[in-house]
Amino acid sequence: MAYETLLYERDGPILTITLNRPDKLNAYTAAMGAELEDAFRRADADDAVRVVIVTGAGRGFCAGADISGGAGAFDASAEGSVAFAAPDRPRGSGAGFVGAIWNCRKPSIAAVNGAAVGVGATLTLPMDIRICAEGARYGFVFARRGLVPEAGSAWFLPRLVGLPQALRWCLSGRLVPAQEALAGGLVSEVTAPEALLARAREIALEIAENTAPVSIALTRQMLWRYAGAPDPFGLLAVDGAMSMELGAGLDVREGVAAFLEKRRPEFPGKVSTDMPSQYPWWEG
Repeated sequence: MAYETLLYERDGPILTITLNRPDKLNAYTAAMGAELEDAFRRADADDAVRVVIVTGAGRGFCAGADISGGAGAFDASAEGSVAFAAPDRPRGSGAGFVGAIWNCRKPSIAAVNGAAVGVGATLTLPMDIRICAEGARYGFVFARRGLVPEAGSAWFLPRLVGLPQALRWCLSGRLVPAQEALAGGLVSEVTAPEALLARAREIALEIAENTAPVSIALTRQMLWRYAGAPDPFGLLAVDGAMSMELGAGLDVREGVAAFLEKRRPEFPGKVSTDMPSQYPWWEG
């Protein structure tokens, strides 16, 4: 399937999704949101995809919503609106690209190559790893537009950087340079621009070549879903049962054998068919 606003390119186990409106600094449109959702759902269903990298074409990552339509650009009832929640898609429904990224059983890496402003910043927050190029800037600019943080970012951002840092960035709405994003914990590293995608792929391959797909799918959900839990007891009820079930399976046998034989593992388990019986435990 071809997309209008994205490039979807798989190379071995790594899928690269490129926001592809370079003449507009990859400004977000409703079509881009729908295509991002579809792309992540495709990645989730494709056992050949182990890791997803998201980046931007040209010199920007995503300059925020495309407001070329004027002052009514965020009016959900207006034609051409870029409002995050359309009238037929209520907020909190879990739909849209945020839900697709959050529920994807493949880890994702944001390789931020330039300005990531507004939704350009918030769409990276449900991803698991964020790196950026020197010169990249983040902007949680919503209050400067009369809006509030969208795409679930008021939930994601404090979990990633802490409440004091999230408040400072969101209340000022100013642009945050790469080194400040690094110091604040929003990104894990800053690279030279020309090295960004190579570094993202290096991180992705470290995951793809050394870990079990089923284990990764479960681990990212456990970490995300229990990070804010008041105690460990709900998690203990889940991880113990899953560990026992997985421990009797082929992936664990292969992981142990590969370690003892000092070779790279070849895990047989697939997220499409081999998730443990407890998954998805949060729906039980």
